[in-house]
Amino acid sequence: MSTAELAVLDAQITTAKSNLETMIADYNEALDTIWMIYATALVFFMHSGFSLLESGCVRFKNAQNILAKNLIVVTVGFLCWYVIGFPLAFGNVETTNKFMGHANFFMNELWDTKSSMRWWLFQGAFCATGGTIVSGAMAERTQLKGFITYTMCMTSFIYPIVVWWGWSGNGFLNFTNDEGESVSEFGAPLIDFAGSGIVHMVGGVGAICGAIIVGPRKDRWDESKSNDFAAHSIPFCVLGTIFLWFGWYGFNPGSTGAMHSADSAHTAGLVAVNTTLSPCVAGIVVFFLRAKILPPRSLDVGGFCNGILAGLVAITAGCAVVKPWEAVIIGFFGGLFYQGGSMLLRKVKVDDVVDAFPVHGMCGCWAILASGLFGDPDEGIGGNGAFYGGNQFWTQLMAAVIFVAWTAAWSILIFLPLRLAKALRLSDEFQDKGADAMEHSPNKAYNQGY
Repeated sequence: MSTAELAVLDAQITTAKSNLETMIADYNEALDTIWMIYATALVFFMHSGFSLLESGCVRFKNAQNILAKNLIVVTVGFLCWYVIGFPLAFGNVETTNKFMGHANFFMNELWDTKSSMRWWLFQGAFCATGGTIVSGAMAERTQLKGFITYTMCMTSFIYPIVVWWGWSGNGFLNFTNDEGESVSEFGAPLIDFAGSGIVHMVGGVGAICGAIIVGPRKDRWDESKSNDFAAHSIPFCVLGTIFLWFGWYGFNPGSTGAMHSADSAHTAGLVAVNTTLSPCVAGIVVFFLRAKILPPRSLDVGGFCNGILAGLVAITAGCAVVKPWEAVIIGFFGGLFYQGGSMLLRKVKVDDVVDAFPVHGMCGCWAILASGLFGDPDEGIGGNGAFYGGNQFWTQLMAAVIFVAWTAAWSILIFLPLRLAKALRLSDEFQDKGADAMEHSPNKAYNQGY
């Protein structure tokens, strides 16, 4: 073979290699996009679960009203994410700070990096979840304009800034130091894989602040009328719980952010397994406790549902860094934390209609702390638990304290003026007749049966 022929062959090989690399890159991009859109669809579907669960928990005369609030959370939430939420959470700037992002308003410049579209969409679905958690806690006595005001604040800056701290790679809870190591201002970088703290705990703290400031539903703590406040549709509660669990397989596994390598596939598989085991244990724990040991000492299907959700929240932070047997333990204690929180709210007479704070607030806090206790560094999957000699717990503890302080401070600053301005609580007449009859068309959610 002549020198000229060898040169031609070498050029052809080089071209083939280049084409192969381009094809692999395109294939990986397509795989990641398909995976993220699929995961986003599952997370978005969770809003149908929230809608069913919350409408089932309220009285029939307010079913349409709570459904309207769920629709508002999705529509208003995504628009706020588009305008300002994403820029504060992930705004891509050359000169960053550790407090918040400040670029890509109205998706400016994202068109130049089209792979960002899938991440914008996935994280936007997360953002709306925080407002939905709050709506359930404050159901049946909250004015629409007051709720919309808070939802806009939650999805515009309360939640997005927390996201910057923990997930942007530039915030003070997770950034890269001069040596190229991931660290936080407290040592190890925060572990919150899919948002037990960043999403659920923030929503749960907002929920408890709202429930306290708006006050209980009229006659809620009158013992002679306690049965009047029972959930009007247990089937809706169960279906909503199953829908939420189903959507959680997008929420947690989808947080890998990619699906073009064996490592990301293996991580997603582990996450899915842990997302199954923890709620199974937590749900059974609560169901057993209420059947045999604690009031009502009968089979409480609604409690079973919330126990399952408690287990899901409890494993969301550490689902990628713990083994399945650790997920079982985390779920077990998640059930206990939920039950304790639910009893505490009743003791102090805080009217949280769907037990949002015990499920999302307390179990979100437990999840953050559990990620500092469990997870063996020697397994090579990102764990750094104190039970194995790791130094993760201090970061997790400080993150939990900061999340509570930040969310509570802003929630009080928003809810309290609304209450004082008479823009938060529905009147007694509204509550007696039901918001559906007073301000909706048609004036009832059901044409028959009620």
